[in-house]
Amino acid sequence: MATGSESSFDIRPMDQFIISPLFSEGDLNWYTFTNQSLWMLIALLGIIGLFVFGIRKGDVVPGRIQSIAEVVYVFVHKMVVDIAGQEGLKYFPYIFSLFLLILFGNVLGLLPYSFTFTSHIAVTGILALLVFVSVTVLGFIRNGVRFLSLFWISSAPLALRPVLLVIEVISYFVRPVSHSIRLAGNMMAGHAVIKVFAGFAGVMGLGAIAPIFAIVAVYGLEMLVVVIQAYVFTILTCVYLNDALHPGH
Repeated sequence: MATGSESSFDIRPMDQFIISPLFSEGDLNWYTFTNQSLWMLIALLGIIGLFVFGIRKGDVVPGRIQSIAEVVYVFVHKMVVDIAGQEGLKYFPYIFSLFLLILFGNVLGLLPYSFTFTSHIAVTGILALLVFVSVTVLGFIRNGVRFLSLFWISSAPLALRPVLLVIEVISYFVRPVSHSIRLAGNMMAGHAVIKVFAGFAGVMGLGAIAPIFAIVAVYGLEMLVVVIQAYVFTILTCVYLNDALHPGH
C-alpha cells in the first residue's frame, strides 16, 4: 500500500470493513447509527419481508417467495432434528433466527457498496458467546452436575481420562472463539481478495482481463461460502445444543 506520496496503486482492501457513523461525525458511541447498523437493519427487514409478508397468504401452491421461505424453514428444521433430536425443536426459533441473521448478513455483503457486518468479530463474537452461555446454562439446568460428564470420557482407558479431561475442558471454553473467528475470518478474507483483484483491474488498463476473470471466480466462490458459513455456524450451534441436552459420551 502506498503511504505518503500518492499512487494509482492504492487498493486498501481493509477499508471496506471500517465502521463509520452515517449521520454524525466524531467518536463512535453505543447509540451511534453506523453503516453496520444500517445493514443489520436491512437484513432484519429482508427477513421480515421473506418470512412475514412473503408467506402471509399461505397458498397451497406456493409462489417463488413462499417456496424459498419453506425450503429454508424445512432445511433448518431437519438440521435441528437430525443433530439435537426432537428435544431440540423447543429451541428451534432461536436457531432459525440465528441462521437467518447470518445468512442475510453474508448474502447482503456481496452487494456493491454494502457492508458485511458478519465480517466483524464484535458481531460474530456476541452471537457465539450467546450460544456458549445459553447451552452451558441449559446443560446445568437440565442435567445438574451430570452435565460435567461431558468432559469425562468414560469410554477411554482409565489412565487417559485425566488427560482427556483437560483437553475437553480447554476445547469447550475455546468454542466461542473458534465459533466466531471462523465466520468473521472467512467473510473478511473473501471480500478482501475481491477488493485486491478489483484494485489490479483498475490500474492494469487493457491487461485487466485476468483480474476481472479472477474477480468473477472468487465472487462465484463467495456465493457458495456465504451459505456454507451460515450453515456451519448453525450446525455447530446444534451440536453444542445436543451436548447440553445429552451430555453423556
